[in-house]
Amino acid sequence: MDYQETLSYLYNRLPMFHRLGKKAYKADLHNTLALCNHLQNPQNHFKSIHIAGTNGKGSTSHMLAAILQSAGYKTGLYTSPHLKSFTERIRNNGQEISQEAVVRFVEKNKEFIEQLQPSFFEMTVGMAFDEFASQQVDIAVVEVGLGGRLDSTNIITPQVSVITNISWDHQDILGDTLPQIASEKAGIIKPGIPVVISEYQPEVAAVFKEKAFLQQAPLYFASETFTVELKEYTSEGIIVDIWKDKSLYLPNLLSQLAGEYQLKNLAGVLQTVEVLKAQGYGITEEHIRKGIGQVSTLTGLKGRWQILGRNPMIICDTGHNEAGIRQVMGHISKLSYKQLHIVLGVVNDKDLSHVLPLLPKNAHYYFCQAQIPRALPATALQAQAVDFGLQGVIIPSVAEAVKRARSQASPDDLLFIGGSTFVVAEIEEL
Repeated sequence: MDYQETLSYLYNRLPMFHRLGKKAYKADLHNTLALCNHLQNPQNHFKSIHIAGTNGKGSTSHMLAAILQSAGYKTGLYTSPHLKSFTERIRNNGQEISQEAVVRFVEKNKEFIEQLQPSFFEMTVGMAFDEFASQQVDIAVVEVGLGGRLDSTNIITPQVSVITNISWDHQDILGDTLPQIASEKAGIIKPGIPVVISEYQPEVAAVFKEKAFLQQAPLYFASETFTVELKEYTSEGIIVDIWKDKSLYLPNLLSQLAGEYQLKNLAGVLQTVEVLKAQGYGITEEHIRKGIGQVSTLTGLKGRWQILGRNPMIICDTGHNEAGIRQVMGHISKLSYKQLHIVLGVVNDKDLSHVLPLLPKNAHYYFCQAQIPRALPATALQAQAVDFGLQGVIIPSVAEAVKRARSQASPDDLLFIGGSTFVVAEIEEL
């Protein structure tokens, strides 16, 4: 099989949560353990950091990987889902796994995969761990897919575990109270392994304290040590001051990842760095500033406040729910530009009555739709947008909408592309 045939095989043969939802979720680690045993247990041949949480685990994973790369460590990074290409899920020092390596892995293990029938995610975890071991990474940052306790990634014994925060998330699988959800995420806490909780949340703190006590794992609530203060929005990201134990620790730090929710993530990242430094990792202030200030550039992260062009400034962001859109529009409102152009598309199961009021009425809109069954038709989007005073044209194709917006924008205008992860994924420049 060539690469495209291999991808088709993986997508069609193996149950995929993105497509099937709960039916694709395996609530035990049997398949992952069996697959990794077949692969000679690659997870035992590299050091790792394990990251769970409801929001922020992707940003936290990328920031830690960028800091470790900046400090000279050969760094693996496993995240999901991908935005444009399957190979984004598995990276080594920011370089995606090669298409040849994907084909080779499937060819070599196809007979066993057929026999085991793992889920798509279980197979991907096995592939990632196999790649990190064969590439002999110094350390790998591993993001949990869903939950924690029964997630396929939970067969590693990391240097440190990180849990970003807890909010409502997959209640049908993880539980219908925040303490129940926290308990599932706390399943990544291992005996004697330090655990960092990015944000102290009173309603779930006891869950982590009890689990850490039972596992005799050192526990750190990052927000009790680090305070992150937003100073300025810029087109390059946000500038913050970071305080450690009430003393100014990192003044004027640029974060390439934007949005006020990064303030919580940054506290968790810095507390994790403290734990790593105590274990002997050579990480300096310079490494931290470079890693956080150039995170997307270093790790290849796409679609998070990503600058695609200048004159005019072109920015895209995958924020698609009410909180995400609010953050992005808040940031845009702080920037200087002559005219705002917005290429907008959404999915059809989104309640737009909470999203459309957040969008500025003085922008010129290009209503489009991604090429997926879940996309809301551009005509339907425009009809609803008019009710909220938003004016613009209907151009169903994302690529054509972006092309039209670029041709209409003058050098001192701002062009934003977003509303849906799927819209951002279809931007040709990404």
